[in-house]
Amino acid sequence: MDFFLNRYRNLTALLVAILAQLGLLAYQIKSGEDVRLIRVWAVTAVTPLARFIEGGRGGLAHFLKNYFLLWNVQEENQRLKADLDRTEMENQYLRAQLSTADRATALAIFQKTSQSKTLAARVIGNTTDPNGRAVIVDRGAADGIQKGMAVIKPEGIVGKVIGVFPHAADVLLVTDPSFAAGVVSQKNRVHGTLKGQGQSTVIVDYIQNEETLEPGEWFLTSGDDLVFPRGILVGQATVVRPGKIRKEVYLTPSGTQSGLEDVLIVLDGVHGTITEAPLPNQPVHVLPPPDNDAAADSGADPRPAAGSQPAPQSVATDLDRSVEHYRAVGAAQNHKYGDKNSPAPNYNVTPDSPVRPPSPPPSSPPRP
Repeated sequence: MDFFLNRYRNLTALLVAILAQLGLLAYQIKSGEDVRLIRVWAVTAVTPLARFIEGGRGGLAHFLKNYFLLWNVQEENQRLKADLDRTEMENQYLRAQLSTADRATALAIFQKTSQSKTLAARVIGNTTDPNGRAVIVDRGAADGIQKGMAVIKPEGIVGKVIGVFPHAADVLLVTDPSFAAGVVSQKNRVHGTLKGQGQSTVIVDYIQNEETLEPGEWFLTSGDDLVFPRGILVGQATVVRPGKIRKEVYLTPSGTQSGLEDVLIVLDGVHGTITEAPLPNQPVHVLPPPDNDAAADSGADPRPAAGSQPAPQSVATDLDRSVEHYRAVGAAQNHKYGDKNSPAPNYNVTPDSPVRPPSPPPSSPPRP
């Protein structure tokens, strides 16, 4: 058998091929398919490779498409971010302009309602002193500014002018340790001296422990310092407590709380009145009118002397009442204060009582 196959192997191979072809033809005819088997086999063999190639091509195309798309998106994001930054800057500028307009309107309204003559100024810088609390404004001697003038805002006092240049001026703020001003509480009429501490809060000194003062009470300028007109807001008391010698009163200045950009310099101050009406958002409290008992306690006669000027009705302290009493005594006895040739009056009598001459010394008894 092996000899036969080896001798007729070509013929055997041909017969096997013919038989295989006939078998395949018979299978194709029986299955009824129009596609040749050789094509089916070829497509079946090539399909995995084509699928792999097509998957790689699709993935690469998708990657390149997303890459360029993300590149465009990044550029778009950068453009939108630049637009957003520009819009934010414009909004900040508009807010600053609106704030400036609001401050200018507030200053204009305050100037119209205030009796004092004021000049608007803008803060342009700070002083170089590290221990001081002072600013520089854009008004100077050319605008009529003088040293010692008060600087205020609609919200309260700011400071006073301590240095004048041709077109600028230095303003000492209320928070500076060397600053001082006379103040009075609105509710209980307690007088004191405002002093800076170099911090955001200030103190009110020279208030006795016996005087009545409540936390939250507003202070206004008293006009005693001859710098600030009377009746301007100063601030609200945050801490009120008894001290070893005097009351400890801490105050939050209202004029420096909203920043310092635009201020008013008082050119010609007019003293205002401190009304009994409380400030906004404060409890209503009306003090009773003063009686004549306080004058009687100080030794002064409430009735004016004949031919003398009546005492003013705004006497508030014991010292003022004593001064009025001595003036009335001197006027009743025709004494001229300041004239050294005028005889000294007798201060032991009241203005309406007659002046009694000094009684003669008692005579010695006769000798026996």
